[in-house]
Amino acid sequence: MRNDGLNEIRERPTEDVTGGTLLRALGYSDLPSVIAIERRSFSTPWSLAMFVLELSKPSSICLAAHGPDGEIHGYLVCARYDKVWHLMNVAVTPEMRRRGVAAALIGGMFERSGPGARFTLEVRESNEAAIAMYESLGFQRAGRRQRYYQDNGEDALIMWHALSGEPSEVS
Repeated sequence: MRNDGLNEIRERPTEDVTGGTLLRALGYSDLPSVIAIERRSFSTPWSLAMFVLELSKPSSICLAAHGPDGEIHGYLVCARYDKVWHLMNVAVTPEMRRRGVAAALIGGMFERSGPGARFTLEVRESNEAAIAMYESLGFQRAGRRQRYYQDNGEDALIMWHALSGEPSEVS
């Protein structure tokens, strides 16, 4: 059976990942909370339509991190393109940052992607905290996209990760 991520996410119950923070599949009903977090986190936030599009893709991994009360603390959106997963969006409420929520979301993504999965992402070069977290999770710097961010023309650092433990080839 092909592991597209979606079946496993739907079958997996909510799981406790970091002292009261739980992971589950992100759903359409979560989008008002997700949009609120997105707007607090990014100078050029995704639109509602962008989230709806990613949630509608059967091969995407979309996760929510929430507290015992159900309040969303963070989310992750990862899409598969052929044999490579692209971590497109991860954000955590300012109050819950630096508590392992983003790392737990990425760990959940790794678990759901299948063995030998390869991942890529772009991150602002000025986002030193995110870069350090990604590196601590095994991502490696692999290049730069010049003037990637439209709001200020900042470059993006391209990072890759291979679950096999071998460095990923950038193609």
